[in-house]
Amino acid sequence: MATQKYEKSEAGKNLPEKKFKAGAISATVWKNTGQSKDGQAVEYRSISIDRRYMDKNKEWQSTTSMRLNDLPKAVVVLQQAYEYLVLKGQDNNEEAAA
Repeated sequence: MATQKYEKSEAGKNLPEKKFKAGAISATVWKNTGQSKDGQAVEYRSISIDRRYMDKNKEWQSTTSMRLNDLPKAVVVLQQAYEYLVLKGQDNNEEAAA
């Protein structure tokens, strides 16, 4: 299982913050910015999950649909993404308290 860390591209496009893989299944952590109801800038994370496969033309494709045998790997990458976010949140709380 591999993990990758990303940042913003030079064009400012939102790139993945972290990616967790188990075989063809991956969970990607995205860092997003938005506005709260009172107009304050807020930062939040979202997770996307997908499965890579090769189509009949031998070209790689992605789908969010999982097959029965994909589910154990999906659980693994989602657990890794969850742990990453929880531990990252604890690090941020410790920094704020210092």
